[in-house]
Amino acid sequence: MDTGRVGRRIAYWREHRGLTQADFGRLMGQSRRWVQDLEGGQRQTDPRLSVLQRAAEILRIPLERLVTDPAPTPAPASLPADVASLVDALHRPPQRPHTAVHLPDLWRRLAFCCQAWSACHYTAVARDLPVVLADAHAAAAESAEGSVLLSRAYQLTASLLFKYGQLGRTPGVLAAERALAAAETAGDPVAIGASARRVARGLIHQQRHATAAAYAKTTAIELRPDLEQGGSVGLSTLGMLYLVAAVGVTGTGRSPASVAEATNRLGEAAEVA
Repeated sequence: MDTGRVGRRIAYWREHRGLTQADFGRLMGQSRRWVQDLEGGQRQTDPRLSVLQRAAEILRIPLERLVTDPAPTPAPASLPADVASLVDALHRPPQRPHTAVHLPDLWRRLAFCCQAWSACHYTAVARDLPVVLADAHAAAAESAEGSVLLSRAYQLTASLLFKYGQLGRTPGVLAAERALAAAETAGDPVAIGASARRVARGLIHQQRHATAAAYAKTTAIELRPDLEQGGSVGLSTLGMLYLVAAVGVTGTGRSPASVAEATNRLGEAAEVA
């Protein structure tokens, strides 16, 4: 077995799924250095089948794709056209809609984008989001509910752009910051917590793991009383803050201190669950 080709396939699919080496290592129960060696074909002469099976499960691909596929092509040098248009829209003043914004209809349009996101139809999401964002800006000028909707739309924008690795990192961070600003304008704890999670993910994508962990943990502590009163959505938001803090802690590699800290964050998430 050509371990170098296997390693390149793992690296290709890891990046395609929007995972950093630290993320993938955590899911594999290993360190980032272990992942670096695996992707470089240096772990062992013939990787164990159990390792490849676990990697395929995490990457959501058939095992055969790691073993028999041709060497993957390099990552694209540019974003898909619809995604690039979404990025461009972030740098233009939002245009006022020609007609009054009907909030229930706007929520339905955003829900469609969320469903398309869940189904991995990323270009469809990117195609619809610019208009949703423009209308959400108008709605935010009218009510707190509109600001919550705007925050949710920017959260989805950030999550989508982070899927495109380095090409989407900078605009993704911008979208996450705007999501947080809209949430704070609304004063909605769930929206603030969900936006803060995207900000923390942006820090991780910038390799600022310790800052991400501290930010997510501090936000969870500050928002916990309000989120605990927010029902299942509030508790889910709180738990995800603790989980992203755990990811941040392990981003610089495995050590007794990082394992202990990550275990504490996971314990807090389990308590919330």
